[in-house]
Amino acid sequence: MKAVRGLMKVFITRRIPQEGTEILSGATGVCEVSQWDSDEPVPRAELLKGVQGAHGLLCLLSDKIDAEVLDAAGPNLKVISTMSVGFDHLALDEIKKRGIRVGYTPDVLTDATAELTVALLLATARRLPEGVEEVKNGGWSSWKPLWLCGYGLSGSTVGVIGLGRIGMAIAQRLLPFGVKRLLYAGRTAKAHAAEVNGEFVPLDTLVSESDFVVVSCSLTPETQGLCDKAFFSKMKKTAVFINSSRGAVVNQEDLYEALNSGQIAAAGLDVTTPEPLPTNHPLLTLKNCVVLPHIGSATYSTRGVMSALTVQNLLGGLQGLDMPSELRL
Repeated sequence: MKAVRGLMKVFITRRIPQEGTEILSGATGVCEVSQWDSDEPVPRAELLKGVQGAHGLLCLLSDKIDAEVLDAAGPNLKVISTMSVGFDHLALDEIKKRGIRVGYTPDVLTDATAELTVALLLATARRLPEGVEEVKNGGWSSWKPLWLCGYGLSGSTVGVIGLGRIGMAIAQRLLPFGVKRLLYAGRTAKAHAAEVNGEFVPLDTLVSESDFVVVSCSLTPETQGLCDKAFFSKMKKTAVFINSSRGAVVNQEDLYEALNSGQIAAAGLDVTTPEPLPTNHPLLTLKNCVVLPHIGSATYSTRGVMSALTVQNLLGGLQGLDMPSELRL
């Protein structure tokens, strides 16, 4: 599609919620939009074709925006707006080198992701998916004292790895369950941890003393593969592991071994490597592993707000104005 003279060209890599498209339709004097009109990810070849000559790119977490994409776009590209809080799919060094601005959507999905993490923790610790399956397959017979017993939060020690926005929101939601100690680990102690009586401890201490280990850190070279065999071997045999951050923080082969051998009690994952996880993956054979399809921010209102913010970031970047949520490179 050729851009009308004077209008800036924008390429959108997927269908997005209407809250964003409505804002775009009101910006017809600013840009001309072409879009991969599907709920499925744009094929690489279509992405490279669609981005040619674009001034703005609106993408999702599943789109790898690397030097090849930036080269295909050419020198016009001034803004990339991603409908995500994460940005490990963006080649930030290359983007910075070319002076391209980046918009993202932090904060708006904090509450939804924290809620989902708590739901996943409870479902995993109290064995809800197993219970549902037993009802359906006829496994529910008479009441038995130890049948489907799990682990409760009351009087427990919870360890949060990464007490940022989402980690803090998770901690705030878990405290009312009667958590006795809230430990956290990360690069630095956080002043806001006092609000949840958080104790800043070394990672080894957190891993060995926690009944629930919740990972909510960002993916960096330091955190990639952080949760490995050595990590799981330090956990209590009764401990529950929860990850709603990024799949690559976990060595999944080591997690499988830890779960299968009884080294840890259970695990709940909202993120995996790869995504989607193949249906024949060993983790999916385990009753003590609950895997969700990366739905941390999946509430109607949150996705609508994300869509609107992504478009506002895009339009701000196109026009050389403030972006509501710009990533500082």
